[in-house]
Amino acid sequence: MQGKSKDVTASRRHLLALGAGGAAAMLLPSWAHAGSDQPGTPFARPQLLQDRRLAFRHRHTGETVNVVYYADGRYIPPAIKQITHLMRDHRTDQEMPIDPALIDLLYALQMRLGRRDPFEVYSGYRSPATNALLRQKRGRSVAKHSLHMQGMAVDIGIEHVRSYDIAKAALVLQKGGVGFYRRSNFVHVDVGPVRSWGV
Repeated sequence: MQGKSKDVTASRRHLLALGAGGAAAMLLPSWAHAGSDQPGTPFARPQLLQDRRLAFRHRHTGETVNVVYYADGRYIPPAIKQITHLMRDHRTDQEMPIDPALIDLLYALQMRLGRRDPFEVYSGYRSPATNALLRQKRGRSVAKHSLHMQGMAVDIGIEHVRSYDIAKAALVLQKGGVGFYRRSNFVHVDVGPVRSWGV
């Protein structure tokens, strides 16, 4: 009888463990198991293991980068460094580490748009001197304490995609600031507070 009691206890523990795991799984959205950044998109690999690739072309320097910046559940430092270098202040050649959250925002935007085209970078990091110069030229359209100076903002476009459509897609993400500059035909995105202008 004692051996049977132990078996029953072990079985109960096993069922409880399964129940807890099942309950935890039920709390997750269905797409969290699929390896996708969008609900309802089937992928064979878990989300954490999905490689994230981005491509860029700098409008002023002509430099290009096409890298997997995230794989096996972690960021890839050499790839982040390449992105940081491309997004440097091209006027002063100064660099500032680009916030990984901004890179992830661009990846999410790419997924939202369903495009793999390179992001055209108009302006990434700005040194305080460059930001002051642009503010002097363009007035209040350039923020005095711009998030560009913290590596948390970038001005972008995508060839053959309307900037307005990029801005609308960025707004849906609710990941930070979104600004649409119609005359210059680019979109500002940042990972600061959620807000928008010109859209």
